[in-house]
Amino acid sequence: MPAGNPFRAERQLKTKSGEFTIYSLPQLAADKVGPIDKLPFSIRVLLEACLRKFDNFIVNESHIADLANWNAAAPQQVEIPFMPGRVVLQDFTGVPAVVDLAALRSAMVRMGGNPKKINPLVPCDLVIDHSVQVDFFGTPQSLAQNVQIEFERNLERYQFLRWGQKAFNNFRVVPPATGIVHQVNLEYLAKVVLTRDGVAFPDSLVGTDSHTTMINGLGVVGWGVGGIEAEAVMLGQPIYMLLPEVVGFKLSGQLPEGATATDLVLTVTQMLRKHGVVSKFVEFYGPGLDAMSLPDRATLANMAPEYGATMGFFPVDAETLRYLERTGRTPAEIDLVERYYKEQGLFRTSASPEPNFTSSLELNLGTVVPSMAGPKRPQDRVLLSQMKSDWHKQLSTTFGRTEPSPVVDVKTNGSSSQITDGAVVIAAITSCTNTSNPSVMIGAGLVAQKAAAKGLTRKPWVKTSLAPGSRVVTDYLDKSGLDKALDAIGFNTVGYGCTTCIGNSGPLPEPVSEAVKKGNLVVSAVLSGNRNFEGRINPQVKANYLASPPLVVAYAIAGTTDIDLATEPLGKDRAGKDVFLKDIWPTQKEVADVIATSMSPATFTNEYAKATLGPPEWQAIPSSAGDLYQWDEKSTYVQQPPFFVDMPGQPAPVQAICGARVLASVGDSVTTDHISPAGSIKPDSPAGLYLQSLGVPVSEFNSYGARRGNDRVMTRGTFANIRLKNLLAPGTEGGVTRFLLPGKDAGTVLSIYDASIKYKAAGVPLVVLAGAEYGTGSSRDWAAKGTFLLGVRAVIAVSYERIHRSNLVGMGVLPLEFKKGQSRDSLGLDGTEVFDFDLKADVKPLQDISVTATKADGTKVSFTTTCRIDTPVEVDYYRHGGILHYVLRQLAQK
Repeated sequence: MPAGNPFRAERQLKTKSGEFTIYSLPQLAADKVGPIDKLPFSIRVLLEACLRKFDNFIVNESHIADLANWNAAAPQQVEIPFMPGRVVLQDFTGVPAVVDLAALRSAMVRMGGNPKKINPLVPCDLVIDHSVQVDFFGTPQSLAQNVQIEFERNLERYQFLRWGQKAFNNFRVVPPATGIVHQVNLEYLAKVVLTRDGVAFPDSLVGTDSHTTMINGLGVVGWGVGGIEAEAVMLGQPIYMLLPEVVGFKLSGQLPEGATATDLVLTVTQMLRKHGVVSKFVEFYGPGLDAMSLPDRATLANMAPEYGATMGFFPVDAETLRYLERTGRTPAEIDLVERYYKEQGLFRTSASPEPNFTSSLELNLGTVVPSMAGPKRPQDRVLLSQMKSDWHKQLSTTFGRTEPSPVVDVKTNGSSSQITDGAVVIAAITSCTNTSNPSVMIGAGLVAQKAAAKGLTRKPWVKTSLAPGSRVVTDYLDKSGLDKALDAIGFNTVGYGCTTCIGNSGPLPEPVSEAVKKGNLVVSAVLSGNRNFEGRINPQVKANYLASPPLVVAYAIAGTTDIDLATEPLGKDRAGKDVFLKDIWPTQKEVADVIATSMSPATFTNEYAKATLGPPEWQAIPSSAGDLYQWDEKSTYVQQPPFFVDMPGQPAPVQAICGARVLASVGDSVTTDHISPAGSIKPDSPAGLYLQSLGVPVSEFNSYGARRGNDRVMTRGTFANIRLKNLLAPGTEGGVTRFLLPGKDAGTVLSIYDASIKYKAAGVPLVVLAGAEYGTGSSRDWAAKGTFLLGVRAVIAVSYERIHRSNLVGMGVLPLEFKKGQSRDSLGLDGTEVFDFDLKADVKPLQDISVTATKADGTKVSFTTTCRIDTPVEVDYYRHGGILHYVLRQLAQK
């Protein structure tokens, strides 16, 4: 804090880790702002950050006053800066972020500056977890085989990351086959209190993955952002945000027998989606927290993107300290956390005053029942007791099956079977949401153990997989002997990463794939993940259900979602007697007893002591060195992006957008998976054809996610999701559109990429029309980058999800919102119109923008939209053509 500041809140704190300066919230309250103990804990953390970072330039007195006087009922619509303490990345979003940093260095040299100015100023950890795929499963060799293929496929990407590790300061890579970023963050990276230059302060972060919010369960403020926004934070820029609303979620009671943390989070997700929490903080409170384990809290926090919130926050309390001890943090680290949070009035106890919230909900944990969610959205909860009836309803209404379901023969491993609609062809214990939680992982192991003891196993058509979020899980499953039971059912470990949850499920076995094609079957996946959007899990699987790990095991045994697990048997035991789910379901005491005997702090200490070493395959990778990356024009994985090439020193003035045509017109809940898929690349898609033109065989395509370092692939892959429905091309599915310009191609259905090239050649700007919740899902910055590179200048939607709106601004794409009660349909827009946007040079946050749409017969439809550039800083980003353009110009001028 600079000399002459008006707050003088510095105090000294003595701990077992040493003596540190802190910026005292109690002192601020006593001297300047009055009581703050009724503020939500999350707001108090933001207040401390502004107090500590006060410089009367980025942070001024008004920011501190605005946070201290936060009005629960109606927070002021004012902008505050937040400078997170660190950044976490995963490789699918991390590789393009490092590509951008490398491109910024190249651009800095072209502008006559010092490339070393492009360097992370805060600690950055990139965990490689998104690249492993489930090519092999069901055998003891599956893990080694999948790791081998992962390194063969991704060698070029990994060489690039090893270069980045050497070239940039404050940048650390956690190698493949270690774990999932959010679980590694929870168990190892997060300190809860950070220390820097003799100052102690609350741990905080942003991450290039929407499920960064999992760390909120540990009392750490953090959320997911797009890669471009994270890169700006790395380079010293604050996150600018409007003062958030904070929704309180009161918990009471305890989970009953038979219910899991997964059932709880699916219940909460449904409740909060209905309540409406997009761009809001959610903070959990109430007596239910007293007995809630930290892994259960992390499960709830993890799915904040699914319920729409910026965060799902749990304050630091005694359970936080116990978790830090259980996971091998040192006594000195735990002492620092306890002393700091108690000294700052940030430590929750049962006697803490109930904070004031903008709105609130309440749930008695004792009312939670076994549940699933699907078949297309995580908020669509289905009671387990109603799954069979709901499946029949979905089969007809969602999937359009009006005739009797076909029955198809399938031969696998020498056995013959028959499958029909509802067959479970993928059963995956996957995802940070659940594999971080010992209660559900041990629960799954016990279900498998009891089932195997009765002679049950998976159905032969089910592709089973277990992908732990860290090697700690393998250790406690091994110590408990439950790994052998899971292996017996077919849940052999296939890798340490996100796998099926992000669409890396790998291909279905050929006989199953052929049977699905032959019958055009509506088959199912059951996974312990957090996302089940259409087209995400596997291109052949239309129905995807989220479930707890124990239920995943149960459905692998049942082999179908067309079953009532409460009343119908899973199968027969060796004596021919029916076995029901209740016969193999463990009690809470059974689960707790196994946890007590199989887990210890030493497990975490031992596993994470070697976290940055990686397997021998990683250690053997050669890489280049030097401050500047040597771009290789022949590379199909890493290319210099065009964003900063030939960038002028000053931005051009903002101008009206005239003569725009609609490239895509889409409905509600279009996800970033629809806009920029992460999964497999079809051979006949624009990206597939491009790769083949470069001599890349189909077997080496890898995935869109793995090729995010190459803009030429990713632009061709934008809107290429096989389940995308573009209303401009009715009756089609996939990344196609109707070309609207007059001439020989008028009215022709083309790929969206090919159409964009023709529009670009004609000098025609493009627009996207969308429904509600546009851009829901992953933090995927390529959903905005690809949109920009296709030539889209504006998007008009009924509403946006938080991260994608921010990413559009960060790429210089104008996000506009229909006025309340209006939509494309209410205005009579069919997408064939020519659009003109009355955009002035003096753009202002949330201003009205007039739009005129001219139909083919000359009829004009004029309407007003809200400009969703929300803050003054975002206006600057937009004027410069994007956030990184703004940062580069600032650094070059310095």
